[in-house]
Amino acid sequence: MLNVARFHWLVLGIGVLFLAGCSEMQFFMHTAKRLNKTHAGSPVLYKVGKPYQIGGVWYYPREEWDYDETGIASWYGPNFHGKKTANGETYDMNTLTAAHRTLPLPTFVRVTNLGNGRSLVLRVNDRGPFARERIIDISRRGAQLLGFQKQGTARVRVQILLDKSRALAARLRNEALLAEIGSPIKAEAMPKPKVSAEFLPPPPGGAGASATPVSQPAVARSGENAAERNIWQATVYSPEDARVTTHPVLPTRIFVQAGAYAYFDSANRARAVLSGIGPVDIYQALVNGKDLYRVRVGPLAEVGQADQALKTVIQAGYTDARIVVD
Repeated sequence: MLNVARFHWLVLGIGVLFLAGCSEMQFFMHTAKRLNKTHAGSPVLYKVGKPYQIGGVWYYPREEWDYDETGIASWYGPNFHGKKTANGETYDMNTLTAAHRTLPLPTFVRVTNLGNGRSLVLRVNDRGPFARERIIDISRRGAQLLGFQKQGTARVRVQILLDKSRALAARLRNEALLAEIGSPIKAEAMPKPKVSAEFLPPPPGGAGASATPVSQPAVARSGENAAERNIWQATVYSPEDARVTTHPVLPTRIFVQAGAYAYFDSANRARAVLSGIGPVDIYQALVNGKDLYRVRVGPLAEVGQADQALKTVIQAGYTDARIVVD
């Protein structure tokens, strides 16, 4: 009887350990499922994507962790509200999201309106815009906060948030691996995004920034523990992100850049071809230790003029032309 009792206790102990292991597995599976949903119930997937063609133009998605570009932003709203985004989420024009042609999905970027100095963090979760003269498409709410909803477009600077974007990519990749192999992961071993406030430095001669809080999605939910909340926060905004900062800005100029050339003679030939369009000049720049000669039409006073000039330059054979803001 004593041996039998010991055997029963041994079996019971093994069962407890097995259940504890199952509980741990269930916790991590539950965490992965939570990570794979947004606050609207749509899946969050990480994707870079293959090259694709829209309107005869090829786009090449890639991880570009040093991305920093100036150009023209537009916004999109009612016609797309409730439809699926490129990474499978449901588009909500009242949240702080954006569409970009080549950045990974999702990615966090800081967008600064160079007309009024307003700056805001947005999460890129869609592809677009496919108008050649735009570099980013912003949700209606984002356009309202940046102050250009009524105008429709704005001169902007778009900068990737390196730490937060890479942390989010790592977490979503881990979740995808977990779903594929069915193995537990340790939440404490996952990279944690930097959530301290990050402000765009004022332009030369500018003063410090002031901040205006805006509404944000709640990240704490009843019944969640700290590890689950840390993972959930990777897909939404920290309080420091979800606010508008305002900076003094200097006047900007709009150009259409036909191309950048390694040799001055090549740039000079392009300038001669485009001279009938309007004012054309060559701007020398040092990039990665090498001289480049940029052929630009302008400066142009308005976005509409730049749009028309861009079409003319493309028709002249400079198919890689784009609008730039300096």
